[in-house]
Amino acid sequence: MSDLIAASINLLKELIQIPSFSKEEAGTADRIERFFNEQGIRCYRQLNNIWVFNKHVDKNKPTILLNSHHDTVKPNTGYTRDPFKAEIADGKLYGLGSNDAGGPLVSLLAAFLHFYPKSNLTYNLCFAATAEEEISGRNGIELILPLIGPLDFAIVGEPTEMQLAIAEKGLMVLDCTAHGTSGHAAREEGDNAIYKALVDIEWFRTFKFPKESAVFGPVKMSVTMIQAGAQHNVVPATCSFVVDVRTTDAYTNEEVLAIIRQHVSSDVQARSTRLNPSSIAVEHPFVQGGLALGRKTYGSPTMSDQALIPVASLKIGPGDSARSHSADEFIYISEIEEGIKLYIALLERYKVNRL
Repeated sequence: MSDLIAASINLLKELIQIPSFSKEEAGTADRIERFFNEQGIRCYRQLNNIWVFNKHVDKNKPTILLNSHHDTVKPNTGYTRDPFKAEIADGKLYGLGSNDAGGPLVSLLAAFLHFYPKSNLTYNLCFAATAEEEISGRNGIELILPLIGPLDFAIVGEPTEMQLAIAEKGLMVLDCTAHGTSGHAAREEGDNAIYKALVDIEWFRTFKFPKESAVFGPVKMSVTMIQAGAQHNVVPATCSFVVDVRTTDAYTNEEVLAIIRQHVSSDVQARSTRLNPSSIAVEHPFVQGGLALGRKTYGSPTMSDQALIPVASLKIGPGDSARSHSADEFIYISEIEEGIKLYIALLERYKVNRL
């Protein structure tokens, strides 16, 4: 176990020192690929996504996906340390991406290596280090899921303090346009699109969806931008506004969009419906295993690649989400050690039971 922990921390230090902004992750992908080659493990690569299977993979067994990402956001202006230096001080490993999601990534990788040679597993393991998570890009996990093959369950490595994130909010951004007729503001002409938009905006402000999530409560809709008119004396023919919709596991994004279109007169276009809410039943054996090990369940307000994985999944990993994207980002070495041990303990307890 100590060798696994040391190898994981050393790999994370190397990854921190390689810039890997979203869409620019080739360097870290190269290093992860080389790591598996050094271990004698056959790996697969598509663009900047790397994945591997356990040694005794059996197509007749269900497959568990172990997934985390190796892209990062850009460092914010508050850094007082070199974000790419990977320094250890006072038990903390500093550096961009150390917490989000380098710690979870290398901890899942260590758990995979622990199980890799075992011939008596009741399931297959697929470890995937993926790209473009920070921008929900199409060339990340979504790109390789068809290549990996059928999945039974997924563990998504994100900083959750090793607690069980059993639900995650989804996101839709809506571009709405109210239509009227232009005319001169000094005369009784035109049909003011702003007034039409105001009716719909009020609906967005006050509407309550019939179903609420047991974890998150109601779907939340916020009008965040509005634009209309070209000059003061012309009644505008169009008024455009943007709505930020945070969906819950009570509805799919498509269902929410259909309800919205039934109630407003404006044209409504979703920029994407890909980022769906997700949830896993508390009764799922993996969640039950976590509870038996003293973990707690909660609903996560932050998004991850979990939104793009179309099977039951659980978000769990070392580190603290509050540190993500922060200046002088860090993760405790002890958190990585705990993460590796707990991932292994959870997988050892897990008995495949499709719900």
